[in-house]
Amino acid sequence: MIGYLKGKIKHLAPDFVLLEVGGVGYEVVCSGSAFSLLSGVKKGEEGEVYTYLHVKEDGVTLYGFSDMQEKALFLKLTTVQGVGAKSAMSLLSSMRPADIFEAIMTADSKRLSAVKGLGKKTAERIILELHGKISADALIDGATVSAGRAPLPSEEDDDAVSALMGLGFNKQESVRAVERAKNAGASTVEQIIATALRGM
Repeated sequence: MIGYLKGKIKHLAPDFVLLEVGGVGYEVVCSGSAFSLLSGVKKGEEGEVYTYLHVKEDGVTLYGFSDMQEKALFLKLTTVQGVGAKSAMSLLSSMRPADIFEAIMTADSKRLSAVKGLGKKTAERIILELHGKISADALIDGATVSAGRAPLPSEEDDDAVSALMGLGFNKQESVRAVERAKNAGASTVEQIIATALRGM
């Protein structure tokens, strides 16, 4: 499976990027953040993207992501009934991974269903099936978590810090953000994460 590509940007279109790697041109359908990163690279210069090769009976599509955490979120979204690769990519093209995570943690189905092609029932199903699962096994880098030192005072703090680290923030940033969120009055895990993300 093709999991990562690094090569010269030959063409950048609204819906895909053409990367030349070893003389071969790979057409990659990118998420919003991956496209944003690649659009900052001049044509002919090197760009990189984490990829997932999606194979269906009617064709093969190569999807691109800015990092492994975003790719993990994409894969987790596709496990939800009614959410295919296109729907998951539509979500990642319309919202940042941190915003999707926040919407799931705070059960904000209205925010998710605002994405084109994603209905209210599907949004509610995403929240129902992924709430409490993303931070546990999709977005957290085990090595990063195990590198943490002393446990935090409460289980809520620990869960919130782990979730933020899973979104790419380091341990120190996450701990400080959680502390600020609690000082602002947040108490539940969902409130702490939502408040912390707004202040990151």
